[in-house]
Amino acid sequence: MRLVTDVKRWGSVMLAASLLVACGGQKAAVKTGETTGTGGMSQIGPEGAGPDQISTRAKLKFEDAVKAFNDQEKSGAPDWESLEQRFRAALSEDQNLAEADFNLGVVLEKQGKHGEAERHYRAAMSKKPSLTVAGHNLAALQHRTGNTVAAAETYRGVLDRAPNDAGAMAGLAELARQSGDCDQALAQARGALVRDPAMLDATKVMMRCYLERKDLPLARLVAQRALKVAPKDADILMVVGEILLQEGKVDLARAQFKAAAEAQPGFAPAHRMLADLALRDQNWTQAEEQLRRLLQVDGKNAEAHLNLGIAYRGMGQSDKAMQEYDEAEKLNPNLAPIFFNRAVVLQKDKDAPERALELYRKYVSMAGGEFAVAADSPVYALISECETAITQKAEFARMEQMQAVQAAQEAENVKAAQAAAAGEPGAPAAAPQAPAAQPVVQDEGGNPFADEPQ
Repeated sequence: MRLVTDVKRWGSVMLAASLLVACGGQKAAVKTGETTGTGGMSQIGPEGAGPDQISTRAKLKFEDAVKAFNDQEKSGAPDWESLEQRFRAALSEDQNLAEADFNLGVVLEKQGKHGEAERHYRAAMSKKPSLTVAGHNLAALQHRTGNTVAAAETYRGVLDRAPNDAGAMAGLAELARQSGDCDQALAQARGALVRDPAMLDATKVMMRCYLERKDLPLARLVAQRALKVAPKDADILMVVGEILLQEGKVDLARAQFKAAAEAQPGFAPAHRMLADLALRDQNWTQAEEQLRRLLQVDGKNAEAHLNLGIAYRGMGQSDKAMQEYDEAEKLNPNLAPIFFNRAVVLQKDKDAPERALELYRKYVSMAGGEFAVAADSPVYALISECETAITQKAEFARMEQMQAVQAAQEAENVKAAQAAAAGEPGAPAAAPQAPAAQPVVQDEGGNPFADEPQ
C-alpha cells in the first residue's frame, strides 16, 4: 500500500508501505524515493488547491506524519493508530489536502476500517482527480471485499480521467483473469505493459494466465523475465513454485514457496502451499507450523482451521482436532469436509459409529449427493464400516443382555437352594428328587423278571 509523502519539498512522492495494495491482490510497490507523475512529482494540479494555497501548518503536520511513518517503517512495526491521528491532524488544518485523505485511507485500511478508508480514498479523488493512485487503492479495496463490479467501475473511472493509466489497466486485467476470461486479461495486461513496460502487476497477470492454461513454457518464460526485475517479489516466487509443482518438481517448488514466505513475512499464499505439501506428506508438525502462521495473518480462514484439525488428529490429538473443526464450522457452516473429518474422529477415536454415520451422510448430502461424490470416495467405505460396527454393537448388546438375564436366574436358583438346605422358614420347598434308578437283573436265560415270585 502506498503513502503519499513530502519531506523536502511540497508535492506527491509515493513510498512503499509495508502492505502493498493489489489489483485484486497486491499492487506493485513504488520504492522509497521513487516519484510519480510528470517531472518526477505529482504536483497539486489546477483542479485542487495549489501548493501555495495549502496552509503552512497543514504542510508541517503532513510532513511530520510522513517522517513518523518512515521512521516506524524502518523499525518494521508501524503504529497505524498513531499515524492515523497524525494525518487527521494535518487534514484538520486544511481540508483541501488530498494527500492527507489518501494516506488516511491507507492507514485506516491497514487497521481494517474499510468503510472509512473508502470514504477518504473517494475524498482524495474528488479533491485531486490527478491523484489516480487513490482510485487504484479504492478499486483494490472493493475487489478484496468482494465488490468486483464496483472495482471495475472504479478502474474505468480512472481510465476516463487518465486513458494511459497502466495501473488501472492492470487492475482490470486481474479482474478479468479472476472471472475466468484470460483472453481479456492478457489483452488488458499487454495494453498496460505498452504504456508502462515496468508495470509488474500486468506481468503477474500474464504469468498466472499462462499457468492456468497449463502453458508452462510461456508461464516460465514470463516468470523468468519478472524475476530479473524483482527477484524477491513474493507473488513471482509463488508463481515459479506453482510452475515447478505442476512440472512434478516438488522439492524445488517447496523451496520457492519458502523463499516467498521469507521475502514477505506473513505472505498467506506461501504458508498455505507449504501447509498443503506438509499435509500431503503427513508431516503433521510442519503442517501445524505453517497453518498457525497462516492463521496469524488470516484468523478467520475456515479451511486453515479445518486443516489444522487434520494435522492435530495426525498427531494423535483428537480433542484439539475437534476444537479446530468447531472453529471452522463457526466461520463456514457450509464447508462439507468439516463433517467428514469430524466423523472420522468419532468413528476411529471415540467409538461413536452412530454419530459418525450421521455425519458421513450429512457430508455426502452437503457435497451434492451420491451422484456428485465420486464412487471411489473413501466416505462410502467408512459408511459401510460404521453400519457393520453398529450391527455388531447391537448384536453384542443383545448377547450381553441375554447373558445378564441367565446369570440373574442362575443366581436366584443358587440362593433358593441354599435357603432350602438351611431349613429357613418360608424357604421354597426343594424340588422332589427322582428315585435312583435300579439295575435290571437278568437270569442266564435273559429273562428280565427272573427275581420276581412265580
